[in-house]
Amino acid sequence: MGFWEAVLAEFKAILSDRAIAITLFGGVVFYALLYPLPYLNQVPVEQQLVVVDKDHSSLSRQLIRHADASPKLAVVAQVDNIEQARVMIAKERAHGFIVIPEGFRRDLLRRQSVTLAYGGDANYFLIYSTIIEGLVAVGMESEKSVRTIGLLANGQSPKQVARDVAPIHLNSVPAFNPGLGYTAYVVPGVLLLVLHQTLLIGTGILGAGQWRKQGYWRQLTIGRLLAARLVTFGLIYSLFTSFYFGICYYAYDVNTQAELGQLALFLLPFILATSLAGVAISCLFTRRDQPTQIMLLLSMPILFLSGFIWPLELIPMPLIWLSDLIPAVPGIQGILQLNQMGADWSAIAPLWLQLWGLALGYLLLALLGMRWRLGQIHQYEH
Repeated sequence: MGFWEAVLAEFKAILSDRAIAITLFGGVVFYALLYPLPYLNQVPVEQQLVVVDKDHSSLSRQLIRHADASPKLAVVAQVDNIEQARVMIAKERAHGFIVIPEGFRRDLLRRQSVTLAYGGDANYFLIYSTIIEGLVAVGMESEKSVRTIGLLANGQSPKQVARDVAPIHLNSVPAFNPGLGYTAYVVPGVLLLVLHQTLLIGTGILGAGQWRKQGYWRQLTIGRLLAARLVTFGLIYSLFTSFYFGICYYAYDVNTQAELGQLALFLLPFILATSLAGVAISCLFTRRDQPTQIMLLLSMPILFLSGFIWPLELIPMPLIWLSDLIPAVPGIQGILQLNQMGADWSAIAPLWLQLWGLALGYLLLALLGMRWRLGQIHQYEH
């Protein structure tokens, strides 16, 4: 059997195998549509807020108006005590509350400290943090307003008051995530992990299901079979990466700063190393279900070890050293630096060389594993 005949046979084996076809084509498309859905609105806004106003003063009413005017908050009710606010949160009629203490206006005018109590439903971290952030901003603005009134009453000029109340003006310009949303932050790394995991599962299922059966793979040398498998999966995942980095990034408005040639050059050893890792892993199994089970269990640890969900400084060093053997880890780190942060090629060159080193290492493991498996088959037959 010639080389291109072997490639065609590999394509037929992949497309005719329901488990592999669903994992590769279904998984890639499914995650592209499903995973970004919770983040399409970018950041939570207009979160429902309950107010417990025990002061009933002009300043407390002003604070409530400022909270309702905040883009992060929407005041839906005013109640008499905290227990009523808790009931509304438990019934999901609100997500948070603020307690304005008695004597709020009096203490502020006396320049005494005032404590505002915030609370909310911490089951939804993004919603909870949005409410707290909005309330803190509203409280600080109210404090500035009272200080401004007091300084003006003491005869200071408006310009001097503005300098005293807000001596520093912050001009915050996001460098790598202009919308400050979670789509541009989470989706790029997760989509690359999806490519990594589906490729490992696909090659694992294909190999594990063939070792004890008759087929075209028995008619090929180990080198030709491995080369045909790499070319087949490489062509398929070239389309998948184009779909993710082209259509999906454009559809979800993900920031892209790398040139097309740089992306292709970096992704080449990533796909190659992952394919070879999948072939090597497939030699460990003879049951088709096992590669899927193992890879799914490892998905979340790999995601955390890649460093963009959880800081690497908080991960034990032995785990970081172990993660260097996983193609997804340098792949995700390199793509995020190159494509989302606009890093120069020199900055990600060590990660690129690491991927080539992993490709070489997994090439040797794949050759040894395939020789071992095929040798076991011949020994069993004779």
